[in-house]
Amino acid sequence: MTVNKVLSYLLGPVGAGLLGVISLPLITWFFSVEAVGKISMLQVAASFTVLLCSLGLDQSFIREFHETNNQAQLFKTAFIPPVLFCVVTLLAVVLIDETVISKLLYSETSIFLTIVSVICFFSALCSRFLSLILRMQERAIAYSMGQVLPKLGFLLFVLTIVWFGFSRHFSNLILANTLSIVIVLLVFVWNTKAFLVSCLRESIDFKKLQQLVRYGFPLIVGGLAAWGLNVMDKVLLRGLSSFTELGIYSVTMSIANVAILFSSVFNLIWAPLVFKWVGENKVDYQKIDAVSEHVLAAVFFIICLSGLLSWVLQFLLPADYSAVQYLISACLVGPLFYMLSETTAVGITISRKTSLSMFASIFAMLVNAAGNFLLIPKFGAGGAAVSTAIAFFILYLVRTEFSKIVWRKMPFLKSYIIAVLLLSCAIVNALYLKANSVALLMWAGLFVVGFFVFKNSLSLLCKFLVRRFA
Repeated sequence: MTVNKVLSYLLGPVGAGLLGVISLPLITWFFSVEAVGKISMLQVAASFTVLLCSLGLDQSFIREFHETNNQAQLFKTAFIPPVLFCVVTLLAVVLIDETVISKLLYSETSIFLTIVSVICFFSALCSRFLSLILRMQERAIAYSMGQVLPKLGFLLFVLTIVWFGFSRHFSNLILANTLSIVIVLLVFVWNTKAFLVSCLRESIDFKKLQQLVRYGFPLIVGGLAAWGLNVMDKVLLRGLSSFTELGIYSVTMSIANVAILFSSVFNLIWAPLVFKWVGENKVDYQKIDAVSEHVLAAVFFIICLSGLLSWVLQFLLPADYSAVQYLISACLVGPLFYMLSETTAVGITISRKTSLSMFASIFAMLVNAAGNFLLIPKFGAGGAAVSTAIAFFILYLVRTEFSKIVWRKMPFLKSYIIAVLLLSCAIVNALYLKANSVALLMWAGLFVVGFFVFKNSLSLLCKFLVRRFA
């Protein structure tokens, strides 16, 4: 894969991430906290629908695409069952109670909101499969635009609502989100029209379908575990607290998701590089350990800086979101610890023991569920942030230990101590110190300690910057 192709694929997650970081905080100035909480529930439900109704056949399509002579038939075989399952399931739910979806997601009795939500779920599922055609055909720009356009469209629709003075009721946010996904689906249909026309001439291969189901269905378990780990906090905030707490937490997480940009860039480079070393029998353990050390340093300083500079957020968000500034460090722990685990758990993928990653995700999800049940009733959004941070620490710990068992022993004491220290400070900040001078002193002290602990990484960074800009 060429550098240009890599950058083209990177455009999608980076662009979508940046728009996500911009759009939700911007919305806070025009819509209520409860409205922000309710739109986050629509997004959670849409991601769950795509995961469940895909039946794992999206992953099967990716796996078999380059090994079949009839790719159009393969797509039709993988695409039709999820679509039928989605239609039947949503239709059955609506026929039982035509307002049940709006009640569950928004605490509103509304046929309109139910219909809009159903359209959103169905469009998201179809968009997922059509995007895979572009991905497998290596049409990188078109694929990346499919990730960027929903965020961009949503932002433009929201600005239109504000500019033309339409009602700022949360239902307009729901409608804006749905319209953006429908438009992206139409763009996907246009970009894949030639392939879709060829699919119309094909019939479903039921023998192949059995093979696809056998491969893809077990992946749903791991996918549901990963989904639960990432959205359990929002679901339980909806049930155990209020839309206000959910709105505050959603905004905090949208800002913290900037860390996912670092993770996306790192993973895009790291995994192929390690597999190349393995294929060439040139695995250098010292080099892998050095990368892990540098990533640990990056995680350390990013979290410390988030604590030191969190007070800036009070000038960027309305007063109703003052809690965001002391929750941000805890919310950053999750994506950054996951990135760190990619360096320490590389042995799981090298040894092809990928089931261990699934078990680690399931265990971390259960920890997250238990933590949320215990902490949310007392601490609200703070409890959700802390519980998720602890769950991702457990995920990092378990994946690292599994990697040590199936691959090799590796230095771990320093990284474990640093991880526990960061987690502890984030928890204390979120639940007890909050936004006061003691919290700033704590992060400042930790930041200074980092200059001694990570002097090798900082020295390497300084040398790189001197060579780059001198």
